[in-house]
Amino acid sequence: MDTLSLADVADLFESVGNLFVEKKDELCEMDAAMGDGDLGLTMSKGYSALPGFLRDFASENDLGKMLFKGAMKMQNLVPSTMGTLMASGVMEAGKNLKGQTELAPADLVTFATAFAAGIQKRGKCELGDRTIFDSVDAAAKKATAFLENNAEASFTELVDALVTGASEGCEATKDMLPKYGKAAVHAAKAKGVIDQGALAGQYVYAGMKNYFSK
Repeated sequence: MDTLSLADVADLFESVGNLFVEKKDELCEMDAAMGDGDLGLTMSKGYSALPGFLRDFASENDLGKMLFKGAMKMQNLVPSTMGTLMASGVMEAGKNLKGQTELAPADLVTFATAFAAGIQKRGKCELGDRTIFDSVDAAAKKATAFLENNAEASFTELVDALVTGASEGCEATKDMLPKYGKAAVHAAKAKGVIDQGALAGQYVYAGMKNYFSK
């Protein structure tokens, strides 16, 4: 496929939501060792609802507005720290895609770059802080580099780059110590273990990959 319609974009995020439902228990178990134990619930609830929110605004025929307004409703539904970060990332992507009526492959990289920037801005996190930003930033950079060398890259190629980059970012968190929240209290348990937030970031793109693999 060359482009995604607004309806297709909602379906794309439905695939993300479906993956988070599958990974809910895994993420909750990882989070219980380092935090509140509700990460899987937040991600599955938020991303399962997001497609419906996006469809609510599809009639405006503006991809950016659809993403921004849909993410605002998502944030209200899951007002936790991670829910806010996720929504902030999608809202930032919406700002960068405002006025478009469809999503082209290169726009997937625009989304990923803005998604990471929105998370960093809202969370005030930096690379190496052992957060979701470590995976989503690595994903965006990997896909950007691939697109720069392959201007006609397909959705499948770019989402593969996103997943690969996010996976590399996740692996890097094994050598980082958490600095925020309850995870910082349990920092000794973090050595050699992937950060659960970073893994959640990887699953965003893994869910997208599932959509393009159908």
